[in-house]
Amino acid sequence: MTPAARLSAAIEILDHWLESGGLIDRILVDWGRARRFAGSRDRAAIADLVYGILRRRRSLLWPLGLEETGRSLVLGRVLAEGGAPESLFTGEGHAPPALTAAETRALAALRPLAEAPAPVRLDWPDALWPEAQASLGADLEATLAALRERAPPDLRANLLKASREEAREALREEGIETEPLAICATALRAPEGAKIHASQAYREGLVEIQDAGSQAVAAASLPLPGETLVDYCAGGGGKALALAALMRGEGRIYAHDVAPRRMAEIPMRAERAGARITLRPDLRGLEGTADHVFVDAPCSGSGSWRRDPEAKWRMTPGKLAEVSRLQLRILEEAARLLRPGGRLSYVTCSLFQAENQRVAEAFLALRPDLRALPSGPEGASSGWSLAPGALNTDGFYLARFGHG
Repeated sequence: MTPAARLSAAIEILDHWLESGGLIDRILVDWGRARRFAGSRDRAAIADLVYGILRRRRSLLWPLGLEETGRSLVLGRVLAEGGAPESLFTGEGHAPPALTAAETRALAALRPLAEAPAPVRLDWPDALWPEAQASLGADLEATLAALRERAPPDLRANLLKASREEAREALREEGIETEPLAICATALRAPEGAKIHASQAYREGLVEIQDAGSQAVAAASLPLPGETLVDYCAGGGGKALALAALMRGEGRIYAHDVAPRRMAEIPMRAERAGARITLRPDLRGLEGTADHVFVDAPCSGSGSWRRDPEAKWRMTPGKLAEVSRLQLRILEEAARLLRPGGRLSYVTCSLFQAENQRVAEAFLALRPDLRALPSGPEGASSGWSLAPGALNTDGFYLARFGHG
């Protein structure tokens, strides 16, 4: 497909999304299945284009002042990338139809983005602006700007099979140069477009694909070899695998999720990694036995909205309040698994105090037998917040609790 034909495809997909309210992932898959002429590279390029537009939905539209449509969003993207709209919107072949009179007028009278309201300039929903201001403070602009960019490909060196330097060397031998990251002793950053899944190092379990921030909060929860650890909201098992490696394979790790099907790939992933993880859809019999309960709670996902930009436009203050109530209930349930003297780690990939500090404070008010433990590099008792703008990772929050 030509670059112009890819623009036409993106317009069609975005129009469907705007009109139907469907999930963009599903729309992209359905579009690809219905159009076999689009090869894998075309589908990947179109998906990148669509996700890039969703990350910057408001700022792309502002200069033009046009009604939001798939076409106006794509036109805004072409402008933002320094392209010449008249050379791509030609109507020839599979290119988008030629520019309309209204579009030509808009292009001749572009509004400066610097004059846009801050939520527009930073591509943020108006309804969530007060929460972002209260939660991020001086980090507001840097954090929201980071969420407008594509996430880099991060890897975790699997300490059960190799040191970070050994994993780097194995990748180097396959032509993949990586950069060690200071945020975590296992974190590596690969070049954009690196074929990690096809590498021998990945197939043999020397590395896993995992955001460096995710690795950092797992390490900062201080898992100890020999302990009994319950990963209470295990999902696909990414953090359970990281915790197993940090525990050097010593001890017991139980993976639990309220939806057991989410854990379907954990056994295969654990086998590749050389980790021992036991699935426990039912936690009966584990009450009062865990040295460490790790709760990677369901959340808004706001810290990872650069990976899932559509979620940014679906979140509302009402939904945020519902999630916060769910998080508190999960913490109450998870705490029942702690043995006397045990520790509980509460993690979200959220930027919002409503899901982070406020939930931690509410939990401590319900459990006066527990106290806040130092969290993160600075040992803050209020928890550790990791912002995307600082180290180009996803955003996370970690709070640790123990018996007083």
